[in-house]
Amino acid sequence: MDEDHLIFDRRAVRLHRDRASATLGGVSPVLQETAERLLERLDDVTRSFSHALDIGGRGAVATGLKARGVAVTSCDLSPRMASLAGPGSVCADEEVLPFAPASFDLVVANLSLHWVNDLPGALAQIRHVLKPDGLFLASMPVLPTLSGLRETLAETELALRDGVSARVSPFPALRDCAALLQRTGFALPVVDADTLDLRYRTALALLKDLRAAGETNAVRLRDHRTPPLALFPAALAALQARTPEGDSLSVPLHMAVMSAWAPAASQPKPLAPGQFSTSLHDVFGDAASAAPKNGK
Repeated sequence: MDEDHLIFDRRAVRLHRDRASATLGGVSPVLQETAERLLERLDDVTRSFSHALDIGGRGAVATGLKARGVAVTSCDLSPRMASLAGPGSVCADEEVLPFAPASFDLVVANLSLHWVNDLPGALAQIRHVLKPDGLFLASMPVLPTLSGLRETLAETELALRDGVSARVSPFPALRDCAALLQRTGFALPVVDADTLDLRYRTALALLKDLRAAGETNAVRLRDHRTPPLALFPAALAALQARTPEGDSLSVPLHMAVMSAWAPAASQPKPLAPGQFSTSLHDVFGDAASAAPKNGK
């Protein structure tokens, strides 16, 4: 991918996740909750899976898959983070998956693909390592996640100096995720919205959790200069001021929950126009012909 089109500094992402491998305990309830919500989708599937690839699950996904009797290979950009998943873990870049074609019948990526520069390329690789009729499950933060923090940081920095820096990762919109699955050749794609309402006593506690999870700023064009001394205290105070006195700060995690299948000949295919064998009249009888036309 052309460097001019890179959004994220992948080296920074790895270093942040290396550091966070020692602090995940503080955010493990969030990771476990989101992982379990995602893996619950497997309970609605009538088939079983033998070997899954866990991409960036930070230990929570591997535990849930093993509890369901699925053999797991976990990978992470950070070698320290990968080791949290236990034996069978691999240090690997989501943008260049080092696995043979058709290696897995299930791939799960829980809150791990939003730091990828070439997301269509990563999804194409995931489809490549899936066996025919293999399942892809993923969750990804989407807008308006962290919109309040993004706004207060931008407003405060603009008041303190001329210009605004990228300090919060950009997120896709929900509709973008559905388009990506179709674009990369997955079959039967489904994208749902899910929200986890996170609450904090202070805005500073939010920043601490982002750091503990390895989710601090890794935008490639971020400002490397030391920020104004008053920037973060003032921005956090502005964010806190949006919350009624006595209430906790609500920071909803908005997620796109995606499921799709690697193409296979055995999958149902939509009928082409004109191929339908049953008319509306056969289904609804006289009610179809008696329906009002042109709103009358």
